[in-house]
Amino acid sequence: MADVTIPSDKIMHLLATKVIDFDGDVFRIILMQSGFVFDPEAHSSYADVLAFELPTDGGYTQGAKALAGKVITEGNPWKIVWTNVQWLALSGGIGPAAAACIIDDTITTPVVDPIIQCIKFASDRQQVEGGYLTIAEPEFNLSHAT
Repeated sequence: MADVTIPSDKIMHLLATKVIDFDGDVFRIILMQSGFVFDPEAHSSYADVLAFELPTDGGYTQGAKALAGKVITEGNPWKIVWTNVQWLALSGGIGPAAAACIIDDTITTPVVDPIIQCIKFASDRQQVEGGYLTIAEPEFNLSHAT
């Protein structure tokens, strides 16, 4: 089974009202604890999921991983892809993590730090000390949000 991306219900409204600027905004990715279940309607902001984020420990720092190297591709589907995201596992390791959420860290109104989407992992991910927990090319695909 492959990872599944689930857009938040709020994303279409924020795009339609030109609140989100994929070209200029800062996006972050957070890891969610084992057992976390994303609710696209109820989980619209970072504050809604903060209690389920992995704790700062073992090489993971809450809310700190900015996405970089984005490539925006127009067409059908329209998508944005960021470069690989990695966390170096330190003493105790990282995880297990059930999912990752992508957040727009620039937006403050009408919602602070809206969730763009959740990436539900096929199975929990964890990394022992000395290795890297990696999410390969996280992607937001507009066709998923239709």
